[in-house]
Amino acid sequence: MGKKDAVKFVILRTLGNFLLIFAIFGVFATFGPALYYEARFRIIEARGINFEVADEPTGLGDLADQQAENNTTSQNQGGGASFADLLTGSTNQVLTPPDTQFSIVIPKIGAVSKITPNVDPSDKDKFLPVLRESVAHAQGSVFPGLVGNIYLFAHSADSFWNAGRYNAIFYLIKDLEAGDEIIIFFEKERYTYIVTESKIVEPDDVSFITRATQGGEQLILQTCWPPGTTWDRLLVFARPRKTDTPFR
Repeated sequence: MGKKDAVKFVILRTLGNFLLIFAIFGVFATFGPALYYEARFRIIEARGINFEVADEPTGLGDLADQQAENNTTSQNQGGGASFADLLTGSTNQVLTPPDTQFSIVIPKIGAVSKITPNVDPSDKDKFLPVLRESVAHAQGSVFPGLVGNIYLFAHSADSFWNAGRYNAIFYLIKDLEAGDEIIIFFEKERYTYIVTESKIVEPDDVSFITRATQGGEQLILQTCWPPGTTWDRLLVFARPRKTDTPFR
């Protein structure tokens, strides 16, 4: 092998290694958050971890004080219990909303997040910065306790490779089933909803956000589907726990 051939071989091999590393990084950057939350949920299932939320009229502050005293539960604020808590901590853990003005708590999957109100779902320059920090409440949808659709979303629509940066908190709503609880805190009041069904729709299908609820109240959660992509949308529907009014 001549000197030129040797140099060419080294350059090609270096370039090949770089492209391989870049491809691996791209896969982890795109699907890493989904894999993380999937592994986290499987640990929750395997250990039988039970997440509790403060029951009325018990105050959140009282529950947190009790936890600090006996150290039998683990409080969660904003992002889910750590792997260390899930692996070695108590099987009874407390989920605390980061902001009782507007937050979501999903006990089954151990998810909590602040909600930003009145976000335009059609303007990515407005909703993408919000989704880096919280779940978004769609502008034009109602608030808890009112008749109509409460539409909450956590998805990225700017590009495939950026999807994983925005919707991690809702990755596991795919595991929600009929009968599971979703709890919304709004203006220091607690609203409990029961999952009724889920659907996968095309990304440009917005009919569910505008469809009338026939006099009832309905909560809709939206995220991207499959996790880590922007191909379709997964919608989870829920209704107030003490209401039997049909929605569709």
